[in-house]
Amino acid sequence: MQTILGSGGVIANELARELRTYTTGIRLVSRNPQKINQDDETISADLTQADQVKKAVKGSSIVYLTVGLKYKARIWESAWPKIMRNVIEACTQHQSKLVFFDNIYMYDPNYIGHMSEDTPIRPVSRKGAVRAKIADMVLESTSKGNLEAIIARSADFYGPHITLNSILTELAFKPLAKGGTAKWLGDAHQPHAFTFTPDAGKALALLGNTEDAYNQVWHLPTASNPPTGKEWIYLIAKEMSKSPKYQVLAPWFFSVSGLFVPFMRELKEMLYQYERPYVFDSTKFQENFFFKPTKYRDGIKNIIHEEFPSLEKKMDDIRY
Repeated sequence: MQTILGSGGVIANELARELRTYTTGIRLVSRNPQKINQDDETISADLTQADQVKKAVKGSSIVYLTVGLKYKARIWESAWPKIMRNVIEACTQHQSKLVFFDNIYMYDPNYIGHMSEDTPIRPVSRKGAVRAKIADMVLESTSKGNLEAIIARSADFYGPHITLNSILTELAFKPLAKGGTAKWLGDAHQPHAFTFTPDAGKALALLGNTEDAYNQVWHLPTASNPPTGKEWIYLIAKEMSKSPKYQVLAPWFFSVSGLFVPFMRELKEMLYQYERPYVFDSTKFQENFFFKPTKYRDGIKNIIHEEFPSLEKKMDDIRY
């Protein structure tokens, strides 16, 4: 049995599809789990409750932690340490391996122009401090020999079927599809990497089912030479046959809009990631698994095909 804790999110769903390559025993766990594959097992659980986590993990050879909490620092500070403690204890008790889907919020901002698995840890945000803390919990358990675990980190991600907190979807794809003006954060002339969600799902499944991948940090496969913010908008607009109109949101916008849109207020502390080069190096994964990440243009085409089919049909009518 392979179990996904935090099912229902875009990464968890991609992972559930990919795990069919390795097993028919897939268990999906969340407050309101929904099957992805016909024969998936589902368990409803609150991951902040230790007894419910132990019940959900029991009988699992591999556990994937892909939880996506509300994008609020106070919720992260309260819930994440509890969740990680419960998961580590449950995996230790039931002798389950752990694959933790992580981000890069804990990295030193001075080094995000080239991020590798060895990038220094120095969080400068509340959310980053939480991520550093829970990653340390995993690493401490593996160093003591209590747990076999993988920390798999992703850059900001993009892809089809993302319904929550997607920068590219909300600020570029949707407005451009309507013929409107795209938005960007920070500096539109800085490169910014994004991990394609189907690639992340494939890589997580592959890592979890590779014996010698454990007790390491891995960067999930992400295309090199990322576009700048302006180039992202131009690429998306070109594939949509739309005008690449855009504007850069001023820093004060996040304070004002945060009064009405909590996500914008929470995003403010992460703006530093858009004010400098943000380049994600996944060479280690690519070379070990002979994996080629999806090219950015191909990822954009896939999103348009999956999320904007009526727009794609209009484009085909124009072409032919």
